[in-house]
Amino acid sequence: MGEKEILEKLERKGVKPTANRILVLKALLSNSTPVSLSDLEDFIVTMDKSSIFRVLTLFLEHNVVHAMEDGSGSLKYEVCMSEGRCSLSDMHIHFYCEVCHRTYCFKTIHVPVMELPENFTPHFVNYMIKGECPECKRRHSEI
Repeated sequence: MGEKEILEKLERKGVKPTANRILVLKALLSNSTPVSLSDLEDFIVTMDKSSIFRVLTLFLEHNVVHAMEDGSGSLKYEVCMSEGRCSLSDMHIHFYCEVCHRTYCFKTIHVPVMELPENFTPHFVNYMIKGECPECKRRHSEI
């Protein structure tokens, strides 16, 4: 996604494109997997942790990103690709490797639709599968 598309995405989501917001969105888009606040802090050396956190909080409020807990003890963030609000149909399955501690997105595998009891309205679903990724499994089998 180029600079123009980043500016347009922020504006469509109702977020004023400032230098810090553009930096954080670029960093999120440059990663193929969800990233933590700590990961972003390492990646964006020109911003401090509290500034990055404020941008992430704003992005969550405006559905620019969604966050998930993968079991590592920290939230992971990824860009919401829908044009409007992040809906349940945008949610996809994630895989957390218990060996290398990486989180993988399976964007083509959507979270299964579940029927909830009457008057329960879901807003977010976190579907996390934990196990061993192919790379770690291969390394294990070589030992």
